[in-house]
Amino acid sequence: MTTVTSKEGRVADAPTAAGRAANLPLRKRPIDIFFIVMFSLFSLTCIISDAIPTLGIPQTATTTNILAQWNYTYSSQYDPLYMHEPLWLRFITGTSAFVYLPFYILLIVCLAKGFNWIQLFSVIYATMIISLTAIPIFGVEFFGPVGERTPNPLVFLLYNGPYVLVPLLLLIRMRKPMPFTRRF
Repeated sequence: MTTVTSKEGRVADAPTAAGRAANLPLRKRPIDIFFIVMFSLFSLTCIISDAIPTLGIPQTATTTNILAQWNYTYSSQYDPLYMHEPLWLRFITGTSAFVYLPFYILLIVCLAKGFNWIQLFSVIYATMIISLTAIPIFGVEFFGPVGERTPNPLVFLLYNGPYVLVPLLLLIRMRKPMPFTRRF
């Protein structure tokens, strides 16, 4: 906000051109700094984890692709569903690699710059993650057939929980218009 001096010499905050409150600077929005860090990490994991099964790259212990080896190491110990790569899961990982990844980059920019128009897209994204990704994957991992169920639910949740909790926090963050005019 800008300040205006009246005839009497008093200093007051002037409203922005549209009469709305001004965005807070990023340093005063620590939750958005947290989101920038998390969605930067999510961008990397889209490339490392989600692109591999989507592109049909074999996840084996003997593959020469280092990303596929990392995926195999994780999935062979904690996530047999991911190792089996059913077709429906490839659609989910494909959405992550080729739809969510560009959104993450856009979201990071909007969070840093305070572009309030990202609010609706953030709500759509968070709703998609929770309903179209978390429910089916977590459902199979915890209640699915024995060969697809995680042998170690705690480790599975430590790896995968942030991919549901962070979008849920983003959904709460974006609950009201003009999200960057407030701390949370």
